[in-house]
Amino acid sequence: MTSVKDFRVEEEPTATDLGRGRFVFSDRYSVFDWGEMPDHIPNKGASLCLMGAYNFELLDVNHVPTHYIGVIEDGEVKDLGECESPPTEMAIELTQVPDLPHEDGEYDYDAYHEVAGENYLIPLEIVFRNTVPVGSSLRKRGDPADYGLDFDQWPDEPLDLPQPVVEFSTKYEEQDRYLDRDEADEIAGVVDLDQLEELALAVNHILTQQAAKAGFSHEDGKIECLYHDGTVKVADVVGTFDENRFSYDGQQVSKEVVRQYYKRVQPDWVDAVSAAKQEAIETGEPNWRESCEVEPENLPDEIVEALSDIYCAGTNAYVDYDWFDAPSIEDAVARVRDL
Repeated sequence: MTSVKDFRVEEEPTATDLGRGRFVFSDRYSVFDWGEMPDHIPNKGASLCLMGAYNFELLDVNHVPTHYIGVIEDGEVKDLGECESPPTEMAIELTQVPDLPHEDGEYDYDAYHEVAGENYLIPLEIVFRNTVPVGSSLRKRGDPADYGLDFDQWPDEPLDLPQPVVEFSTKYEEQDRYLDRDEADEIAGVVDLDQLEELALAVNHILTQQAAKAGFSHEDGKIECLYHDGTVKVADVVGTFDENRFSYDGQQVSKEVVRQYYKRVQPDWVDAVSAAKQEAIETGEPNWRESCEVEPENLPDEIVEALSDIYCAGTNAYVDYDWFDAPSIEDAVARVRDL
């Protein structure tokens, strides 16, 4: 189980062969790496499953290899178009995920790959960015000119990038960190880093085109990948309102809505999370949440309802089909704009 979806194994992967399993999407959510938050958002799980399946099938049409098998309805694996209602389970291929040894603040990726062999989940997140929001960490890691922007310093406004930027970050460390290419190349194992970058750009291009058709701006996102017998496949879930950041008419339509709400309404918790993470970096103690002195508060009922509407209306609009009984995307966006 993760903070947002459950994971079930039906056939274990081996050193040579992929296994089979499923994701079971829940209405749980997480922000700021906290894990499960105190509220559930109705229909969020079905929304993410449906949108993820739609994107996997879109990638398949565009010849991008993925670990997606289908969605599950009434115990049967189906294509999304065969379903009568929004699914909450997704059938997937499984690869090996070895333990990543950790001692004295150091992670042993050599040990990971020694076990992984030719069938493993690449322990990286490949991040792509089409925009630079005001609070983006990208602004701390480089100057505008580094990304093709004609500014001496970062302006106090969001910016569109002339070309997408791809970055690599850790996946299994207690606190994810961005990597230079040499370190990312080492962590990737036998997989070529340029191949991962090309795959991320291809996924980004396909998702950006689909988003634009539905009136969304696709701002950034990530992919995770598996490696099996010489082939790299897109894994986990891709292009949902949790994995990626989308906006509609200038308003965030993603988990960012909740992040901004907590920043405004409970800044003491957001600050406490940041302080606990920083202390963990300095001390090498991985369990930063245990030292956080503030807990997140429950969301008001009207906020939960508005968030449910934005997930459902956003998914309807993105896939161009009314799977959910939800307001129009315009009405849902207008409601969260006032949160």
